[in-house]
Amino acid sequence: MNKQVVEAEGKQVLPYLAQRFQQLYLKPEPEGNPLYRSVVLAGEDAPSQDLSHFVMDERDSCVLLDTPAGFVRAVTLHQRSDFETALNCIAMKTRVTEIPATQGASILDGVISWPKIKAHEEEYRKTADDWDEEFGRFTKDKKNYTEALILLSYGPYSAVKPEAVGYEPEAWNRYSDLIRRYHECTHFVCRRLFPDQIHAIWDELAADAAGILAAFGSYDRAMAEVFLGIEGEHYTKGRLENYVEDKDPEKLNQLAKEVHGILLNIETLLKENTVSDVFETVILLEEHQK
Repeated sequence: MNKQVVEAEGKQVLPYLAQRFQQLYLKPEPEGNPLYRSVVLAGEDAPSQDLSHFVMDERDSCVLLDTPAGFVRAVTLHQRSDFETALNCIAMKTRVTEIPATQGASILDGVISWPKIKAHEEEYRKTADDWDEEFGRFTKDKKNYTEALILLSYGPYSAVKPEAVGYEPEAWNRYSDLIRRYHECTHFVCRRLFPDQIHAIWDELAADAAGILAAFGSYDRAMAEVFLGIEGEHYTKGRLENYVEDKDPEKLNQLAKEVHGILLNIETLLKENTVSDVFETVILLEEHQK
């Protein structure tokens, strides 16, 4: 498995993140917090380090992962309200926005990182003094001054009940956290490394495969079918219908049959190719995408 570093745990997660992304100090408002521009766009310090709009939880975690597509920070927030508030602060630019109950994760690739900018400024000023000119050059490339962040909620993966996969509730929640983390990391890697191979359903199958492998050490096709709502070659209600506009039962059954065949191919591919790393598996799957 790829290298990962636990950066913060428990109730220190949100304070740790807020040091890097100070918009978390700004309480979301219906029209957006008026301090957003000065704090996020101009890099000024937030007037206070108040995080009272968050609940925080002793089980929260912040992990930095080293992937083939670069570093990404994965943050699991156990309180649903914290997940939604954090999304409002960062993705919605401090504007109060209703987050769909079905949304349990979000990839934020391209968040402005003032610590990266200020670290470069400090190093640059050691040998030169034309920082304003260098700032313009430095910020022409978004990779220089942005970071990738994955926000994750906590709970059963794909809304699957623990008894459906044979685990006790708390054990299933722990496995779900790993599956969800690596599922989203897979999307992050694929969007960066394979931007011309975006396909909604295939992407979900590959991301589920990576998540299952990360959580259990091997691929479980039956579990992948439970996530999607597939039983054999029939659709039994699940996540699969989220990726198509036409919900006609016959068409969903036909799609379930096709997906079942693809999952069998994934199962065979992973049995025939032994890889020790989750993201090597992702690349293997992308190279065999049809």
